[in-house]
Amino acid sequence: MKKLRVLLVDDEIMIREGFKHLFDWEAHDCLVVGEASDGMEALAQIDSLKPDIVIMDINIPIMNGLKVIQCSRAKHPEIAFVIVSGYDDFSYCREALRLKITDYILKPVNYEEFGTCIDNLKIALFQQQSEERDEPGEERPIVGITRYLQEHLAEEISLGVLAEEFHLSGQYISQLFKSEIGVNFLAYLTNIRMEKAKKLLLSTGLSIAEVSEQVGYGDYRVFTKVFKKAEGVTPSQYRRDFLEDSK
Repeated sequence: MKKLRVLLVDDEIMIREGFKHLFDWEAHDCLVVGEASDGMEALAQIDSLKPDIVIMDINIPIMNGLKVIQCSRAKHPEIAFVIVSGYDDFSYCREALRLKITDYILKPVNYEEFGTCIDNLKIALFQQQSEERDEPGEERPIVGITRYLQEHLAEEISLGVLAEEFHLSGQYISQLFKSEIGVNFLAYLTNIRMEKAKKLLLSTGLSIAEVSEQVGYGDYRVFTKVFKKAEGVTPSQYRRDFLEDSK
């Protein structure tokens, strides 16, 4: 997998330095290719560098981060934007979601959580690219494996199960996830289970236990723990927040 190119945008140099030196970009198959300290500079860097990911504060001089995203979308729809902000304000979050940002992270940044954000982003990019370029009869092994996972989320899934199903070694399948997607097998499986869980929570009246079973967790308490670690809230709170925001 090619390294993803990253642009850092923040008017505080210490924040940019923190991102560069406190996060292991190499371990996440990423490369910081540029920086910007205000909105106009960010737009120019986006045009010239064409990064895969832009990590950006909202409150930057000349043009705020949300406006930068809005201006960039028409020319660069493929770029993923991650907002990093000191504002825990729903109006900002709502506008960011309307602009289809990848994630919204609060300062001070928890770099472990940020790593999960980057991994989830890589998974989303892989799925998007797979839909665009893979054709019947030319399917790569990793695409068949990930499709199998999507179709069998309610079942117990492991590298051993995949090895038996696809007649490949578990070690080889594990290497495929790292080389083709840039994340390990468990990170990928957890991500798609959480995405399916969020859809079920918002679009059905299933109980938490029923949602848990449909995404492969026999024990809803384990599911709740994993969900809270991934989303920052429990499944029940996630559903409640959505219903309240929809009123």
